[in-house]
Amino acid sequence: MVRAWYMDESNEDQRMEHQQSPPKFVSLDDLYKDTGVMYWKLDPKNYESEGKLNKIKTERGYSYMDVIQVSPEKLHNYEEKIKTFFEEHIHVDEEIRFVTEGSGYFDVRDKEDKWIRIEVIAGDLLILPAGIYHRFTLDAKNYIKAMRLFVGEPIWTPYNRPADDMEARKTYVVEQKKGFAAK
Repeated sequence: MVRAWYMDESNEDQRMEHQQSPPKFVSLDDLYKDTGVMYWKLDPKNYESEGKLNKIKTERGYSYMDVIQVSPEKLHNYEEKIKTFFEEHIHVDEEIRFVTEGSGYFDVRDKEDKWIRIEVIAGDLLILPAGIYHRFTLDAKNYIKAMRLFVGEPIWTPYNRPADDMEARKTYVVEQKKGFAAK
């Protein structure tokens, strides 16, 4: 099951857990209510026969998918890409990732603009809403393989902070203030 926690203020290696002392964990319910981040647990080896992924794809209108492997050996321009992934940004569409191998961290901002770190491992499917400030990094294992899902043609454009004037961000802030409704 996915774990999420408030991050410490350390500038140490971004691939470390960065938990506060003592740790301040965030439940999945609170993560959703405060940030709109959605989570499902799938079988990373048998997701096709399991049927959950197809149900999610149909319900949410995901029509395109690809697979990315992030590691020094697998990703062209690795150093440049990993820096880009860790820059705080938003997207105008949801960011959907299903981890099939490896692990990493998605960091998202809460209502008070504090970082919550979400650990993802094989079997975790995470949906970040459009307009949420976030970033991604590998953990110390330096490897993740993930399926990326999209509605229609893929759009990978990140808009680095500040992007508060963008419509996706404005809409997100309104939803966040109201509190996200049940999935």
